[in-house]
Amino acid sequence: MTAIARTGTKRRGIAALVCGALAAGGLTAAGVSALGPGAAEASSHREAPLISGQPQYDNTDVYAFVSPDKPDTTTLVANWIPFEEPAGGPNFYLFPEDAQYDIHIDSDGDAQGDLIYRWTFDTKTKNKDTFLSNTDQVTSLDDPDLNITQTYDIDLLKLDDQKVVSTKKIANNLPIAPSNVGKASMPDYKKLRDQAVRQVSGGGTSYVGQADDPFFLDLRVFDLLYGGDLSEVGRDTLKGYNVNTVALQVPSADIRQSEKQPTVGVWSTTQRKNAKGDWTQVSRLGSPLVNEVVVPLRDKDKFNASAPWNDADFLKYVQRPELAKLLEKIYGIKAADEPRKDLVSVFLTGVKGLNQPPGVRPSEQLRLNTSVKPAADPKRLGVLDGDNAGFPNGRRLADDVVDIELQAVAGELVGNKNDLGDAVNANDQAFGGTFPYLALPTSGSRGPLAGKGGQDDKNSASGSSARDALVGGGVERATPSGGSDNALLIGSAAAGTAGVLLVGLGLLWWRRRGRAT
Repeated sequence: MTAIARTGTKRRGIAALVCGALAAGGLTAAGVSALGPGAAEASSHREAPLISGQPQYDNTDVYAFVSPDKPDTTTLVANWIPFEEPAGGPNFYLFPEDAQYDIHIDSDGDAQGDLIYRWTFDTKTKNKDTFLSNTDQVTSLDDPDLNITQTYDIDLLKLDDQKVVSTKKIANNLPIAPSNVGKASMPDYKKLRDQAVRQVSGGGTSYVGQADDPFFLDLRVFDLLYGGDLSEVGRDTLKGYNVNTVALQVPSADIRQSEKQPTVGVWSTTQRKNAKGDWTQVSRLGSPLVNEVVVPLRDKDKFNASAPWNDADFLKYVQRPELAKLLEKIYGIKAADEPRKDLVSVFLTGVKGLNQPPGVRPSEQLRLNTSVKPAADPKRLGVLDGDNAGFPNGRRLADDVVDIELQAVAGELVGNKNDLGDAVNANDQAFGGTFPYLALPTSGSRGPLAGKGGQDDKNSASGSSARDALVGGGVERATPSGGSDNALLIGSAAAGTAGVLLVGLGLLWWRRRGRAT
């Protein structure tokens, strides 16, 4: 395989290949093959009209990469439910029982799935006479105080010509890590997350639960591309939000065709039961930043219901990307000549010599060459910066797909050098070095806990002040005699007495006024 590097005079050609693939795989080229969800800066976060109202079924991102600490395995990550506000209770973020979450694998480049990993979910409630998701502090996944619990199964489907030829259950009734309600409810969420990491049949490892949203970018792009002022970029709009995630680490040999053909295509879908009880695909996602920015409103829902082997339906949007025209109109960055055949060929087929399968059928997928070893020093711009283990060769959690694709759309492919980006170069939370690699979800309680018993402690902002604020300072608590709390209570009592006197005087005046009249 020919390595692609970004050094000296090679940068232009590499940028073309990479950016082409990247751009094609994202913003510019994204439109080319009916790309799934993706916007100039938000990979499938509310990317199409219908799915934006169904967050439990909305794919947000897909990642596929050779595991950095286990290079003979591949890690697959797919996320759902965009913009999870951590404190969004009392009904937190459950996986839907009427859905199938699928990750598809194309091991021979023919645009048809050869394997499907399918997740299905079950929910149980211990006590329906309370509004609480947990009735006391939760210290383990089997804690009786975890009122609402979920489990999942994983089925491995093998297909031939899109027909299922075998099904094998590789995970059965495994526990799901719950939403991170807060410090008072779940003082050690990492312990809960660790308990949810389980081995599955065939030598794989699985995690299902909540996680910090690993995607990072400045979503203000939708305000007419940052209001025409790139000096205002730099705020990670997804900071502090969580997602529901499924993560699976499997031997690479299980998903690739052979050592001689190690490249796989990866995409995810969501099926939901319709009114007749039939399964219907409602969401699809492969490469990031596609459906949102490349596909126009008229075809966004159609793309979510489509399959890679029908991607020719969306070709025209890739050849004539709207985003490039907007960059020219707002920032004066001349758009490349159309049709963008350079982007189409690279994006739909993979980069030749890196992750293009032989005899490939053009289609929008996240393509990963599983034989490329993890980088000792990963670069956020991936292949564009000489790091062949990064995007668009698969997608790692830390790959800056927004900058890569913006630069590609602006013309890196055709020699228009640029350094466009949203000034958000990394996630707000560090990723882990072992499976599932994702950062822990943001807690529902983001500030310090109130002190107990009126005493300051290391976890409280100012001892009893938080609780005093909650009760208005008018409820007596056990405190040291002569302390400031007593003075506060005396002051409150005095104020209350004065209030009663004022009310009494007011009533007396009103009665006298009535008699005089």
